[in-house]
Amino acid sequence: MPQTPHVLALGEAMIEFNQSTRDQPNYLQAFGGDVSNFLIAASRQGASTGFVSAVGNDHFGQLLLDLWRAENVDTSTVRVDHDAPTGVYFVSHGENGHRFDYLPAGSAASRYAPSHLPLDAIAAAKAVHLSGISLAIGVSACDAALAAIDHARTHGVKVSFDTNLRLKLWPLARVRAVMLEAIRATDICLPSWDDVTLLTSHDDKDAIVDALLALGPKVVALKLGKEGAYVATPDERRVVPGRVVKAVDATGVGDCFGGAFIARIVAGDDPFAAARYANVAVAPIPDKATVERALAE
Repeated sequence: MPQTPHVLALGEAMIEFNQSTRDQPNYLQAFGGDVSNFLIAASRQGASTGFVSAVGNDHFGQLLLDLWRAENVDTSTVRVDHDAPTGVYFVSHGENGHRFDYLPAGSAASRYAPSHLPLDAIAAAKAVHLSGISLAIGVSACDAALAAIDHARTHGVKVSFDTNLRLKLWPLARVRAVMLEAIRATDICLPSWDDVTLLTSHDDKDAIVDALLALGPKVVALKLGKEGAYVATPDERRVVPGRVVKAVDATGVGDCFGGAFIARIVAGDDPFAAARYANVAVAPIPDKATVERALAE
């Protein structure tokens, strides 16, 4: 029997069409999805990983399955939906930066239901990861995500949660009601600054981590961009500095940080050591040997 993955993530991966020439309708096909990025990052750091999701019975769905298998992400818990397509989004470029247009409505992953959950695999994992997007893509998918959190906690499995707030997908009032409830059942919270200032109405990092820790998580790793991460537990908190790099495109950096961070937590690191490692393991997603060389420097 194959080994159950140590790190599972639940959410949606999508096919990306990224505008290659500004002001021209030319798009290159790529892959997107926060939890997919997370899993690939964790896998490249040596963690055994698996995706809990659904894709359509179409060419794009097959491309995603091929991608995950090439990255050693287990696909045995990915459903192939014969009645819904794989999700798609477009990235356009203009004077004001990136514009994201999501087309997730009715996608296979948005229709994922609690009855589809691989309960045995969740119970046997060491960590289950979700994000704000996992909750936002559809009512059924949101119910499945909350059920997965509850099942993981019942079986002593760590739950990690990345805020990844996308107001194009749902209104702020619902975000606060649903996401804060999810954070209450989370062991490790991985918020981004812009997201969590909206969620908590605080703009001070200590006030933010105080508010999040009060909800229930035992670890908060607040992502601060080039400054690194502010890591807090009930007993200790400190900024773990980032690695200075020349930024080309920040898309997916937070996902890569999260994947590497949870990979190191599962491997036995404390949160501060995990953050130091994860600060180096950012996009384009390096493998473990590359990260270790950079850390040694």
